[in-house]
Parts: sequence; C-alpha cells; structure tokens
Amino acid sequence: MAYEEDEYLKLSGIQHFQFCPRQWALIHIENQWVDNFLTIDGQLIHKRAHNENNVEISDDLIIVRGLRVASRDLGCSGECDVVEFHRVEKGITLPGQAGYWSVFPIEYKRGKGDLNSASMLQLCAEAMCLEEMFKTNIPSGAIYNNAIRRRNVITFSKELKIEVRRVFVKMHEIYLSGTTPKPDLRKGCHSCSFYDSCLPTLSHGDVKSYMDSRTGEFE
Repeated sequence: MAYEEDEYLKLSGIQHFQFCPRQWALIHIENQWVDNFLTIDGQLIHKRAHNENNVEISDDLIIVRGLRVASRDLGCSGECDVVEFHRVEKGITLPGQAGYWSVFPIEYKRGKGDLNSASMLQLCAEAMCLEEMFKTNIPSGAIYNNAIRRRNVITFSKELKIEVRRVFVKMHEIYLSGTTPKPDLRKGCHSCSFYDSCLPTLSHGDVKSYMDSRTGEFE
C-alpha cells in the first residue's frame, strides 16, 4: 500500500507509540504536549544534532544533519538526526559528489546506553525511508548515547523491518479512528511527562471526553 502525503504520520511517533500508544495518541491525535526535564534535555540534544547548516565533507565521509526523509510505503515523514555517507566502491551517487557512497543513519538519544525496542524501531524506520528515497539497501545504523558518548550499531534485520511495518499500520489505523487508547498503568508512568494529563489510573479513553464529562460538576 502506498500512502499519499496528506496521510503521512510523523516518523518520530513510532518511538512514542512503542513506548505507550496512549502517549502517542495524546500527542498526535489530541495535540497535547507536556515537558519535563527528560523531554527538554532530549530536545536540546536533538536540536544540536539537527543543525542543518552543519554539513561536513571530506574525501571519504559526508555528514549531514537534520536530513528530511519520507516513505510512501510506511506513510511517514520526518528528519534524521545524522546521516553519514561513506565512500565505497559500489553504492549510490550523490549530487555534486564524485564516486559512490553508502548510507549510515544515526539517531541521538540522551540515555546511558540501554537499548530499547522503541529507539531501534525509530532508527530502522529512518533507514527504510532512506532506502526508499535512495533506492538502496542499508544494512545497519547506530544509536548514539549522548550521556556516555558511544555508538551502538544496530543491524536492520528482516524481522525488525517487518515490525516497523506492523507498527505503522497500527498507528495509521488508530489515527484514522481518532480514538485514544485507554490507559495502561505501568512502571514508567510516574516518570512520564504526560502523567497528570494522561490520568493513567482512569479507565476512560480520551482525556478530552473525560474532561467534558466532568464540566457539569463545576458549573
């Protein structure tokens, strides 16, 4: 299935969705956003990585920050933190650059090195967008952990790509339904910036409907 541009979801949303579908829906369906220290720190890290004026070019390496990507197959668009193009004997061509190049996406995270499925899915989704755009195969990428200044190389297996497709299909289904998933109280809820607006201890669906139902009590 090929999606039209007006159906595209935000690529970065796959990380929110994998962490918590309700959190993703609060952001992308109900248009809510709440910051805490963790989200602000993460935004600062990504702001530095997304400096579009910072392109580094050498004989064997080109580093591009904030590269915009999209996929009709997944139905998403967004930006890659960093994409490295390495000179190789056989690969893609780049406008204004001689020779052939391979593509290596890098996603920046604020954590201390613990990999999680949400980050790996996001990185793989970025690679799949790049594969579609450059018509090439990208076998691996990396998650850069800002706290410890270290890369973790991720291999984009067939199983990981299948999971990316499955999750995006589910995201599109929920987005079209316009229904926010019900709360699912879990260990990480208390550290989530959405805790007060999410109301995870309630059994209601979307927060707006809950607040509307309570409006009469204060009139």
